[in-house]
Amino acid sequence: MIQKICVAGAGTMGSGIALAAAQNNFETVLFDTSEKGLENAKKALEKNLDFLLSKEKISASEKDNIYNKILFTNNINSCVGDLIIEAIIEDLTIKEGLYKTLATINNSQTIFASNTSSLSISSIQKNILHPERICGMHFFNPAHVMKLVEVVAGNLTSDKTLQTVYDVCTALKKQPVICKDAPGFIVNRVARHFYLEAMHMVSEKKINFEDIDLLMENAGFKMGPFKLMDLIGMDVNLAVSQSVYHAFKENPRFKPSPMQEQKVTEGNLGKKTGKGFYDYALNAVQ
Repeated sequence: MIQKICVAGAGTMGSGIALAAAQNNFETVLFDTSEKGLENAKKALEKNLDFLLSKEKISASEKDNIYNKILFTNNINSCVGDLIIEAIIEDLTIKEGLYKTLATINNSQTIFASNTSSLSISSIQKNILHPERICGMHFFNPAHVMKLVEVVAGNLTSDKTLQTVYDVCTALKKQPVICKDAPGFIVNRVARHFYLEAMHMVSEKKINFEDIDLLMENAGFKMGPFKLMDLIGMDVNLAVSQSVYHAFKENPRFKPSPMQEQKVTEGNLGKKTGKGFYDYALNAVQ
């Protein structure tokens, strides 16, 4: 039975996952090597809880209880639990190194779940002890709000691990969907063209990006592709595009857009830097 959830990585996704866990009565650990990252996570969590309080979704005492369920730490030896959700940089070597360390301080029954949006779960499993307890657990931003979670089965993932993680998602009030390990899983594979075709149209000067967002939102999408890329982060979105492109052996239909590559080169990554396709300078995270 899963009672304690550790989240490794206190960025936007990690802090959102930790909030979802604490909101649903799990003992929660949020680990990051960066003290600044942890401080930013604390501020983000407080902001989200204050918003819930202002909307009367929670009481003041519930706010305190949720916040107090989270241990913020930069000590990896505190990253011990029944389920560890990794939400760090999209780099296979770095992820593998983290798992190897975590495997030495946790027991063989601890489940490791990666929030990777595009890397192969089967590849992550290869060199880790007890690979049957490793799976994907792909949340969507903002993780404490969005319902969908892709539960990804690697080649060595056991049915017991999948069922346990599925049940945890349900306890988190999420909608889990089990899928097999494949480039981009389900959502990111389908969504590539939502972004790529939109940027292709703009680069050909057929329409401006604001009008594409407006049209898509009026067609029923909550966000157009350019607002969504700004929210996700240009660097994250581009990394997924590149990963899917290479996984499909450079198939032209998945080729990343030079427009997005330029944004990343310029450091205009979206909301988190104050500028992407849109200008958020007044609301930029310091």
